Amino acid sequence: MKHLAATALSLSLLAFDSQAQEAPVLTVTPNGSQPSARGPADWFTGTVRVDAPFKGSDEARVSGATVSFEPGARTAWHTHPLGQTLIVTAGAGFVQEWGQPVREIRPGDTVWIAPGAKHWHGALPTTAMTHIAIAEVLDGNVVEWMEQVSDQQYPQ
Repeated sequence: MKHLAATALSLSLLAFDSQAQEAPVLTVTPNGSQPSARGPADWFTGTVRVDAPFKGSDEARVSGATVSFEPGARTAWHTHPLGQTLIVTAGAGFVQEWGQPVREIRPGDTVWIAPGAKHWHGALPTTAMTHIAIAEVLDGNVVEWMEQVSDQQYPQ
């Protein structure tokens, strides 16, 4: 009986291994294999760097990137059709939903922005900030960019 169980386990492992070789399910994108990109002036104020943008397979809707803001840099006002998650990894920054108070964010903070909520995020005036931004695509759209955050709207 032990021999039969061991044979069945071996056959199931072989079947699993052959399936994994036929259809890869895991992809590693090495750090540094994609160039950094400067955040476009139409969408950002100040110096912003976008690193390692990612997108799932054709069936997946998730996309995102690591975004680094120099002191005082920020996004324009924008919305996401299915919402956005920010995970702050370094520095300190601000996030604000239209009509709500500005909130400070720090490393380890996770921010959820609801679908369609007009908002912006960026660094403090004196401190850089980096976050991972994750959003889902709906009908080919992940973000709708709007007007820049004015100097009067940005806390000094």
